[in-house]
Amino acid sequence: MKVAISGLGLRADHVLTSLKAVMPEIEFVGYVDPQDLHLDAIGRDVPAFEDVRTMLAATKPDLYFVSSPNAFHLDHLRAGLEADVPFIFTEKPVVVTIAETMELMRLMAKHGGASRLMVGLVLRYSQHMVDLRNAMAQGVLGEVVSLEANEHIGPYHGAFFMRDWRRKIGQSGGFMLEKCCHDLDLYNMITGSRPTRVASFGGRKSFVPAHAPTSNAEAEIFHVKESIWDAVEDPFHSDGDIIDYQTALLEYETGASMAFHTNLNVPDEHRRFCVMGAKGMAEGDFVRGNLKITRRDGSVYLDQDYAKGGKFELKGHYGADDQMAADIAAYMRGQSDSLPVSVVDALQAGVAALALDQARTSGQVVDLTETWAEFDQYGLGK
Repeated sequence: MKVAISGLGLRADHVLTSLKAVMPEIEFVGYVDPQDLHLDAIGRDVPAFEDVRTMLAATKPDLYFVSSPNAFHLDHLRAGLEADVPFIFTEKPVVVTIAETMELMRLMAKHGGASRLMVGLVLRYSQHMVDLRNAMAQGVLGEVVSLEANEHIGPYHGAFFMRDWRRKIGQSGGFMLEKCCHDLDLYNMITGSRPTRVASFGGRKSFVPAHAPTSNAEAEIFHVKESIWDAVEDPFHSDGDIIDYQTALLEYETGASMAFHTNLNVPDEHRRFCVMGAKGMAEGDFVRGNLKITRRDGSVYLDQDYAKGGKFELKGHYGADDQMAADIAAYMRGQSDSLPVSVVDALQAGVAALALDQARTSGQVVDLTETWAEFDQYGLGK
């Protein structure tokens, strides 16, 4: 299994290490990255290339791993599709604009790429979602009516976004897209539909000069997580234009609705969700490792503390990264015919995120009816 890599950063290091652990037959044959800080993850004898097209032509990989900064994804994926690489893995978010979304849909329709393009939206692989999907398949919740959810990250992590290349909307697509596309994908999955109308409010109020730390000891908190490309030192005086808090309202094709909140400066971080159905409810927290599912008569279907059950690890997306690696290995070996999340799923979550930022900046409710009509014309499914 020959693997060529575009972008060898923090995330690629982690995912490739997990993948190599379950696929020892992997052979890294080339990489493109202006830096070599994570070369130990693949081996210092792996050849470096100046551009992805040259690398793909020279190495003819079985798997092309795209983990470059988000703004480069479309060009790098186009190269992989046109080179007819058997399998392509891309980190999320797949692309950074709705126009790029439609262009990638066109490319996949032309090159038959939807079935061989895999994506790193890992939360569907989590034990929380495995158990929730099982309960929903058994009808425990009934029709999903409404949801509330959040993603609240600690100051050390928020500061990373404000110092890293992700601080610039032009490179990342914005915080809602870069970070919360995981969550938006889950709620598309849970409702079995897509947002039709969205509204959103937010801005930047924590990572601003007025709240900069006043001591070196306090400042250390904001440099825990390393950034390695196009980084700045000070998250409070940076040139970033992403937000650090946002609230959103979404109405889905099924009629269900959701309230979602994200904040980048929460000392006791959590990532909670509550799903209300006509016959029951489910509430959980990825960070704290719990999930409780209750029927409408008050009886408990499931009350799981994954932290105590040995199935949970905070590192690696609550253990989901390793499960994703195992599932991808099985898929590429032909041992399974599908994955829990598809590139089409990922693009739909991305459209939702981008529409939420459009709503936030315009101050208007955004209707996605025409956007989905254009999306669906490529015939790649919902």
